[in-house]
Amino acid sequence: MATMGPWSRVRMVKCQMLVTSFFVLLLGLSMATLAALTYYGAHFAVIGHASSDKTPYEAMHRWTFYAGISLAGLLTVGAVLGAAATMREAGGLMAGGFLCFALVFGALVEVAFWRFHNPTQVEDAVLDTYDLVYDQAVKNVSGTPQQQLVAIQDTFLCCGKNSPFSLLGDLEVSLCQGEEAARQDCLVGIRSFLRMYGNIASILTGIGLAAMVYAMLLSSFLWFAIRSGCSLDRKGKYTLSRRAPNCQPQEPSFFRHSPGWPVLQHPTEVDVPHGHLGASSPSGGPQLLQDS
Repeated sequence: MATMGPWSRVRMVKCQMLVTSFFVLLLGLSMATLAALTYYGAHFAVIGHASSDKTPYEAMHRWTFYAGISLAGLLTVGAVLGAAATMREAGGLMAGGFLCFALVFGALVEVAFWRFHNPTQVEDAVLDTYDLVYDQAVKNVSGTPQQQLVAIQDTFLCCGKNSPFSLLGDLEVSLCQGEEAARQDCLVGIRSFLRMYGNIASILTGIGLAAMVYAMLLSSFLWFAIRSGCSLDRKGKYTLSRRAPNCQPQEPSFFRHSPGWPVLQHPTEVDVPHGHLGASSPSGGPQLLQDS
C-alpha cells in the first residue's frame, strides 16, 4: 500500500478545514439563535418584565445575552477567516482564524466551569423572581403584580405554587380557579423548562469545545504548511533554466522551412557580383562592400 505524500495530506487537511468552517458557522448561528431566544423569548421576557433592575436575574439575563452574541460573532468571523485562508492560502488570515477559535475555546471553558460549579444559579434567580411577584400579587390582588403573575402563569401554563409548610389561604386559592386549577405547580413548570433549556446550552457548549480543538489543530497545521510553501495547487515561483552553450537559437516560426516553400540560404561567392565580395566579417560570413 502506497504511503500518502505531502501534497495529499495538505489536500485532505484543506478539505477538512472547509467542512469544519461550515460546521463552525452553523454552530455560531445556533448560538446566536439561542442568545436571541434567551433575551427575546416569551418565557424569559415575561420574567424580565416582572423583575426589577436590582434583581440578580436582570443582570444575569443581560450577561447571558451579550456573552452568547459575542461567542456567535467570534465563531462566524473564525469560520469565514478559516475558509478564506484555506482557499487563498493566506497565512495572515489563517492566524486570525486560529485566534478567533482560541478565544471561543477559552470562553467556552469558562462557561463550562461556571455551569459545573453553579448548576442552579439561573434556576434560583428565576424562581426568586416568581416568588416575589407571587407574594406581591397575594397582597395586592387588583394591582400590577396580579397582571404580571397572570402573564407568567399563562406563558408557562402553570398556576400558583404548593406550600410545603401550611395550607393555602383564601387569597392564594383564588388565584387558581376553574381550568387554571388543573395546571401544574409553577415552581415545577418553571424548573422543568429551565432544565431543558440548560441541557440544550450544555450540549452546544460541549460541541463547541470539541469543534474549537479540531479547528485549532487544522488551522495550525495549514499555517505551518503555508509558511513552508506546501501548496495544494502548487502556486509557487517559476524560474527559467539557463540555455546550454551548444544550443543555437531557433528561427522564428515565420522563417521556418515548410513543404513547398523556398529555403532561405546565405549568399555565396557565386551569388555575389564581381567586385562586391570583401573581407570576411568577424562573424565568419561574407561582407558586402559598396562601390565607391
